[in-house]
Amino acid sequence: MPNKLIIWVVLGISMITHFAFFGHPNQTVFDEVHFGKFISGYYTHEYYFDIHPPLGKLMIAGFAKVFDFKPEFNFANIGEKFPDNKYLALRFLPSLAGTLLPVVIFLLALQLKFTPQGAFVAGLLVAIENALLVQTHYILMDGFLLLFGFSTLLFYFRRNFLWMAIFGGLTISIKWTGLTFLALPFLIELFKIYKQKEFKNVLKLPIYFLTVPLIIYFSVFIIHFSLLTKPGPGDAFMSPDFQNENVFNKFTELNLQMYQSNQRLTTSHPYGSQWYSWPFMTRAIFYWVSENSRIYLIGNPIIWWASTVAILMSLMYVLRHKVIKILLAGYLLNLLPFIGIKRVMFLYHYLTGLVFAILILVYLIERQNDSTWLTSKKIFIALIISSAIAFIYFAPLSYGLPLSPEAYGARVWLPSWR
Repeated sequence: MPNKLIIWVVLGISMITHFAFFGHPNQTVFDEVHFGKFISGYYTHEYYFDIHPPLGKLMIAGFAKVFDFKPEFNFANIGEKFPDNKYLALRFLPSLAGTLLPVVIFLLALQLKFTPQGAFVAGLLVAIENALLVQTHYILMDGFLLLFGFSTLLFYFRRNFLWMAIFGGLTISIKWTGLTFLALPFLIELFKIYKQKEFKNVLKLPIYFLTVPLIIYFSVFIIHFSLLTKPGPGDAFMSPDFQNENVFNKFTELNLQMYQSNQRLTTSHPYGSQWYSWPFMTRAIFYWVSENSRIYLIGNPIIWWASTVAILMSLMYVLRHKVIKILLAGYLLNLLPFIGIKRVMFLYHYLTGLVFAILILVYLIERQNDSTWLTSKKIFIALIISSAIAFIYFAPLSYGLPLSPEAYGARVWLPSWR
C-alpha cells in the first residue's frame, strides 16, 4: 500500500474516533471549567492567571472568534449545561489536534526507518487509544502539546532544523513539559558532535535550540498581554504595578510566578497518581458523570499494558538498536522529570511517554524473527484486532455513553479504577 494511501487510511480512522459523538455531552467536562474561563478572558480582556503558557488558550479563542463565540457562559461547575452550540468551536481544535497526531506518528515512524507496515500500526494504535482520545476530545491542552511536540521530532529527523525550532517553540508555549521534545534532539546533536569531533558545530545549536524557540515563546506572551488589558481575577497573583510595566518585565514576573505557583501546588486529589504507577494504569480519572453515563480517562488496556511490557523488553535491546536508544531516551526524558515534582500529578501526564512506548512496542515487533511461526505480521494482526475490540469495549467511558450498572462494573477491571 503506497504511503500516501496509508496516510489517508490513518487519517480517516482517526477522524472517525475523534469526531464521533463530537460535542457530547453539551455540558462542561473536567478541566473545561478552568480553560473555558481562561479563553473567555481574551474576550472580556480581564486578566487571568494560569500555571501554563497561553498558546493553547489563544488558539482556541482565536478560532472561536470566527464563529462569533461570546463569553456568556461562566464555566462554573463540571456538568453545567451549555446554553447554545457555540461551545463546539472551543472543542474543535483539540479534537483536530488529536485527529492529526496519528498521521504525525506514522510519518515520524517512517523517518525512524520503520517499515510502512510498522508505521501504519503505530499510527493506528495512537488513533484507537482511549486515553489519548479523551484528552483531545474536550477543551484541554494536551492535544496541542502532543501534536506540536512530535512534529518537532518529525522535522528534526527530517533534518529541517528551522521547522524543528518553530514547532519546539510552539510546544513549550503550550506547557513547559514540552521542553523534552527539544531536549531529545539537542542531546542527540551533542553526542554526534562529540563522537565526530566536530566541535565547531556547537556554535549552531543555540540558534535552533534556544533563540528561535524563545522568540516564539516570547511572542506568544506579547499577544497574551495585549489582549488582557483590564483588571481581572489573575491580578491577585501579580504585583500591584504589574499592569503598568513594559512587556519584558511582565513576561519575567509572570513566568516566575508560574514556576512558583507550580511549586506550591501540594494539595492532594482523589484521582491523583504517582509517576511509577502510570505505566501500569492503576489509577484512572472521572471527568464527567451524569446518571448512567460517565467519561473516564482510562487507556486502552491492550495498547497500554503491551507498551509497558515493550519498555521493559527494550532494556535488553538498547545497546544493539539505535532507534531503541532514541525512543527509550525520549520515553525517559518525559517520565523522569516527574520524579522530582511534588505537586499532585495525574495519569494524563504520562501520555507523551505512552506514545514513545507505543513506538517502541511496534519497533520491537518489527524485529521479530520471521523464521519463527510467530511472525511480526501475525503479531500485528493480533494486536490490531485485540486493540480495536478493547477500544470499542471501553468507548462508552471515553465518549460518555449510557451504561447499565452491570456493564459499567464489567469495565472496572481494577478496584483502583473506581
